[in-house]
Amino acid sequence: MDATSLFTLAQGAPAPGGGLTPIIFFLLLFAGMWFLIIAPQRKRQKQHDAMIKALTTGDEIVTSGGIYGEITNVKDDRLTVKIADGVKIEVGRSFVSAKVNASS
Repeated sequence: MDATSLFTLAQGAPAPGGGLTPIIFFLLLFAGMWFLIIAPQRKRQKQHDAMIKALTTGDEIVTSGGIYGEITNVKDDRLTVKIADGVKIEVGRSFVSAKVNASS
C-alpha cells in the first residue's frame, strides 16, 4: 500500500471494495454455526423426546442425577421408578437421561 491509501484509511474513509463482503462473511458464519452446532443439537433433542415418549413399564432408565432404576408405573408427566427393593420414587419425565439396555 502506498502512503495515500494509508492516509485515507486512517481518516475513516471506507475501504475500496468493502460493500458486500461483511454481509457475505456473516451469512457464511451463521450457516457454519447452523450446520456445526444448531442442527445436530436439534436432532439429538428430537431423538431424546422420542425416547421419553416411548418409555413403558419395565424399562430400565438412568436419570439426569445418575439414579438407575426400573419403571413400575407411567403417568402423564412423571414416572414411578423402583431403585431398590421396597424403594420407589417419582421422577419427572424430563429428568430421564437415557434408557439402559438390560444385559441378560
